[in-house]
Amino acid sequence: MKTTYVLASLAVMLTSPALAQSAAEKTGVNSVMGVAPKTEDFVTEAATSDIFEIESSKLALERSSDPATKTFAQQMITDHTKTSEELKAFVSGGKVKATIPAAMSSSQQSMLDDLKKLQGDDFTKKYHSDQEDVHEDAVDLFKRYGDEGDDAELKAWAAKTRPALEHHLQMATEMNK
Repeated sequence: MKTTYVLASLAVMLTSPALAQSAAEKTGVNSVMGVAPKTEDFVTEAATSDIFEIESSKLALERSSDPATKTFAQQMITDHTKTSEELKAFVSGGKVKATIPAAMSSSQQSMLDDLKKLQGDDFTKKYHSDQEDVHEDAVDLFKRYGDEGDDAELKAWAAKTRPALEHHLQMATEMNK
C-alpha cells in the first residue's frame, strides 16, 4: 500500500514538467522511475559530484594511513578533475546550455563536514562508505543521461564516462568490505 502511495505521489509530481523534473532529480524520484535528468540537472549533479569527490579525496590523502585508500583517493582526484574539465568545456564552449555550480550540494557538504570530524580508521571507514554511496549515485546518473539524455554530445560523453565510474564503484565496493 505504501509503495502505491509513493508511486502515485511521484506521478503527480511529474505532471508539472517545468518544476517537477528538477524537484524529481533532487529528491531521487527520477532515479527510482528510471527517468533521464534534464540537461541542466545532469550538469549540476555531475559537477557537484566531482567537487565532492575531489575534496573528500584530498582529505583522504591527508587523513588516511591506508596505502590502498591513498592510491584510490589520488585516482579519484585525477579522474574527477578530468571529468570536471571536460564538463566545463561543454558549457563554456556553448555546446551545452547550463551553469556549472561553484560548490557542492548541501548534502554533499554535510558528508564532507562529517568526514572532517574523523581521523584514522574511523575516517577511512567513513570515506570508503561515502565513496561507494556517491559512486552508486554517479553511475545511475550517467547511465540515465547516457541512455536517454536530450543533448546528443553530452549524452555520448555520459555514456563514454560511465565505465570509469563503474570501475570507481567496483573499487569503492571492494575497499568497503
